[in-house]
Amino acid sequence: MTTLVKHFARLVLAAAVWGCSAASAASDPMDMLRSGVDEVLSVVYGDSGASGEPLSTRIRPVLEKHFDLESVTRRAVGPAWRNMSEADRRTVTDLFSRLVLRTYADSFEPGEPPEIRYGTAVNLAATRRELPTTIVYAGKNYSVSYRVEQAKDGWRIYDVVIEGVSMIANYRAQFEPIVQRGGAPALIKSLEDNLAKVSRKP
Repeated sequence: MTTLVKHFARLVLAAAVWGCSAASAASDPMDMLRSGVDEVLSVVYGDSGASGEPLSTRIRPVLEKHFDLESVTRRAVGPAWRNMSEADRRTVTDLFSRLVLRTYADSFEPGEPPEIRYGTAVNLAATRRELPTTIVYAGKNYSVSYRVEQAKDGWRIYDVVIEGVSMIANYRAQFEPIVQRGGAPALIKSLEDNLAKVSRKP
């Protein structure tokens, strides 16, 4: 795993990339982001950890409920997605989602919650916005922008840009050579192997 992805794990999990509650799916995407921050921080720093369940288990329902996993996976895979069967798409989406969630949860370092400063939304298109924030974490400032698009049930995040580097672009750079060598089976095998590695960690 690259340093960028590990760093992304610590920042984004704490900063609520996973989205907002359905009840508060606001027409203003910045309101959505603020609501999402509150929701995820309550899971990460709340008393639910006393249950003994790992963070990856506690945070998974939030991810599954509020994030368009197929959209993120499709963007990360890139053009090769069009040539995949429906069965392969479902498998890749499931494995990728589980790997990302487990990796983020395992990489997260508990402590004081980060301070999040919100900027002004930037219009990318009629149904897309970029929401800039500054995350103050461990005494340092990080630029994190959330790219969102409007869905039927509200705004949903489809990419995160940390210090100028896109999450989607980072994963696509890792996936493309694998798919070029062996297609969907090779990508599935790679995801399974990586998921097995993180699952064996104590």
